[in-house]
Amino acid sequence: MTIVLEDRNDFSVESYRQVAWEGASVRFSEAALEMVQKSRSAFIELIDSDPNLVIYGVTSGYGQNAKLRFTKEQRLAHAKRPPVGPTSAFGEKAPNRLVRGTVYARLANFVEGHAAVRPELANNVARMLNGIQTLPELSIQGQGGAGEILILAPLFLPLANQMEFEEKECLALINGSPGASAVLADVALSSKKRLDLALEIFALAAEAFQAPLEAYDPALVGLWGSEDEEQALKRILELLVGGSQDRRSYQAPVSFRILPRVLGAGLAAARQCHEAAERALKAITDNPVFLRPDQDPSGERYPNGRALSTGGYHNADVGPVLGQLAASYADLGLLAERQTTKMLDGNYSGLPDQLKLHPDDDLYLGASPMAAVDFVEEAKFLAAPNLLPGSESGGFGQNDVASVALPAWRKIERSGKCLDASLAVLAFIASQAFYVTGRKTSPALEERLDRIRSLAKPLDMMQATGPMIEKLAEAFTNEVYR
Repeated sequence: MTIVLEDRNDFSVESYRQVAWEGASVRFSEAALEMVQKSRSAFIELIDSDPNLVIYGVTSGYGQNAKLRFTKEQRLAHAKRPPVGPTSAFGEKAPNRLVRGTVYARLANFVEGHAAVRPELANNVARMLNGIQTLPELSIQGQGGAGEILILAPLFLPLANQMEFEEKECLALINGSPGASAVLADVALSSKKRLDLALEIFALAAEAFQAPLEAYDPALVGLWGSEDEEQALKRILELLVGGSQDRRSYQAPVSFRILPRVLGAGLAAARQCHEAAERALKAITDNPVFLRPDQDPSGERYPNGRALSTGGYHNADVGPVLGQLAASYADLGLLAERQTTKMLDGNYSGLPDQLKLHPDDDLYLGASPMAAVDFVEEAKFLAAPNLLPGSESGGFGQNDVASVALPAWRKIERSGKCLDASLAVLAFIASQAFYVTGRKTSPALEERLDRIRSLAKPLDMMQATGPMIEKLAEAFTNEVYR
């Protein structure tokens, strides 16, 4: 499959999924390439029209050398320099889907000509996604730089071996925030699948516990005033249709009753991430950014267009949006751990204590939720706010504030896996509850229960549960990214 790019409206979370997750290739339409060439010609006219014009990184130096001014000859020589200096990040590598996504998001600056690059360069970047080339590795550690030059320089440095850069083209590759756009889109996709998984596991637990359906009653839909909480409530009800009619006669513990509202908060965080990703993928984030006369609201006052030095390369959504989602993951992990312990305790659940098939069985499952505690505590730690680094910690000279895009992504990735682990423990215990009571689950959850048991079978006697639950947790994570 090939995605054809005509303008910025072609960039969306859905097209991102096709390119980054499914490997679709990309090309520009002829109309888009004509627009790119039109902007390139206008930009060259602009910088040739005024020898005193100051455009960052084009007629001036980079970073701490921005005060330097170039002659035309110096300008041309400066433009040819490949982006070697910022290739300093090292450590853990990003998955290929995030690398592809970053390259794809980079194309948004090109498609309508705001990067002022030649069509040749735009096409060469698009060809990086044609499924033949091996993409450079992207380090997700060591990312303490302002903007995303530490992300983008090593990613696009190999292009310097394919072609000689001209004015502004190196900057157009390494300035901007395509990494943040990719991070938001990647998490928007994974969070939806992860929360769909969580809804099924929590519904399975509610059915195993025989929790009263009052906490999930349709009458509540119109009382809470939150579409996201209502969505969670309706989905739980759908999953429980046709389940046990013989339920507890009194209310379930708090962890079961507040479930729709906590899940609703997670759905709200995922929705906000999706909305932020849609904005980011379509955004022009270059520095400097070029406006042709026909793209500039000020019109004829700038007959040759203009180039603006901006902070558009910093995405201010990514930190708080991912932080809120990480907090939701931590809260859901806690609910999973609490429900696990309540199910094992016959005083609360009404189920056989420790979920033994026979009272004298040598079976103790109480250590399983102990393992979940550590994952929950790690998720809480990872939910710390993604605040901007202070003062000179962003780098040297002008680069005094760092981007939080990849550090925040590392945290949410790990937080999500912690939630997967907590859900795996809950799923295993819920499966055991059905086993010892000889009950079936609701029809909508039968396939999920079968898949759980294919990796973690119910127990009649004591054995190590960790390896089975670990396989289940890994399967959950794989399901999220499939």
